[in-house]
Amino acid sequence: MGTPWWRDDLASLDANRFDVVVVPKVSSVSELSQVAELLPAGIGLEAQIETARGLVEVERVAALGPPLEALVFGPGDFAASIGVPVLTIGAGPSDYALARIVVAARAFGLQVLDGPWASLDDDAGLVASARRALALGCDGKWVIHPSQIDPVNEVFTPSEAELERARGILAAADGASRVSGEMVDAATKRLAEAVLARASAP
Repeated sequence: MGTPWWRDDLASLDANRFDVVVVPKVSSVSELSQVAELLPAGIGLEAQIETARGLVEVERVAALGPPLEALVFGPGDFAASIGVPVLTIGAGPSDYALARIVVAARAFGLQVLDGPWASLDDDAGLVASARRALALGCDGKWVIHPSQIDPVNEVFTPSEAELERARGILAAADGASRVSGEMVDAATKRLAEAVLARASAP
């Protein structure tokens, strides 16, 4: 939105050809509202949170409502925004920012995605970054090269052992009970349901 052409970009959209518009560097809900007002019906909206100001405003941005569908973390611009001394997009500590974005997204029923890992030959770093995103509650992670698709999908797809454990938890008696040496209760069953939901996600 910092360019003079963003309204022309929106005016050129065809709802029959596009599913979603991603707005980078969102820093306020009023900014995103301007896009939402001009968006053709039937096209969703995703907001990238990738600046210090955007993170400060993330809860208000998440509360916008339809057509907003997801929040996306932008690690490179965010690191630059707060002065993290890294030279690779996706490197450096960002757990606080990502966790806050996840909480805001979940509070308002949105999906949430981690941003890319730019070191294309560092598969171990990519997998570690994807695992961190999953551990913090993300639904997925952006990829920027075809070689990154399978490793990221593998991280976000529950293993057969995880699925079997989740089914066992859901089969346990209601209330607090013991399953495989652990106490499980209603909260544990919600965790199990989330694992099964990830397995069936498109």
